[in-house]
Amino acid sequence: MITSTTGSVEGKRITQYHGIVAGDAVMGANFVRDFFARVTDVVGGRSGAYQKELRKARSLALEDLMEEAAELGANAVVGINLDTEVMGESMLMVVATGTAVTVE
Repeated sequence: MITSTTGSVEGKRITQYHGIVAGDAVMGANFVRDFFARVTDVVGGRSGAYQKELRKARSLALEDLMEEAAELGANAVVGINLDTEVMGESMLMVVATGTAVTVE
């Protein structure tokens, strides 16, 4: 599955649009508790533990997005956008959206 944040794939022609697809990942209360428990992991203003959880959530959201695109018969997703939201004190959500397409 080809994925791109741009509206096209260089060197490929979009032959069919399948529609908007989305994937999401929500990290629960354990994420926040564990994050604060590892606050000592912060070096130079960056938290390795927090970044690791964000990468994991982003990866899961993109996997969901690609699965939905494949179910529609697409072989690529263009125009991908990733949004991250902290919900309350106990939830982190990452949402990936894009347009499922067939390219050749």
